Amino acid sequence: MAESWRTRLERWGFNLFPTYRSTGAWITYIADDHREIRITLPFGWRTKNYVGTMFGGSMYAACDGVYMVMLIKALGRDYIVWDKSATLRFRKPARATLYGRFVLSAEGLDEIRQATAAGDPVERPHRVQLTAGDGTVHAEIEWLIHIRRRDTTKEG
Repeated sequence: MAESWRTRLERWGFNLFPTYRSTGAWITYIADDHREIRITLPFGWRTKNYVGTMFGGSMYAACDGVYMVMLIKALGRDYIVWDKSATLRFRKPARATLYGRFVLSAEGLDEIRQATAAGDPVERPHRVQLTAGDGTVHAEIEWLIHIRRRDTTKEG
């Protein structure tokens, strides 16, 4: 799906926002339906660690909150979405620009809507791989995301 003028403006907004800008990463694409986002994390003085490889904190920060925002946008105002936890697994030290592609499926969104229809919250894992241009996976990050309908609150 193509980027719309609205998502292009959102992309520029994210990239200029000081917190995201400080990660060194760039959001390069946001699909019109918010079901796909792509990022680029250049390797350089801002993202290099003491031993000359990509700083793990840069990898995590570049991806932090992306799935949460995607779900908020894709599900709409009727849902509350929060990152609950994250796990980062380093596969190989990186000395090159890394790329990430975040994707939500229509089936996954339908499953979330069905699972939360009765008012119960759900927690779903979402993963991204950070890869170099040659396809080498350097890191994998998995988030556990808490989702519930806004109009239903279970006491507990």
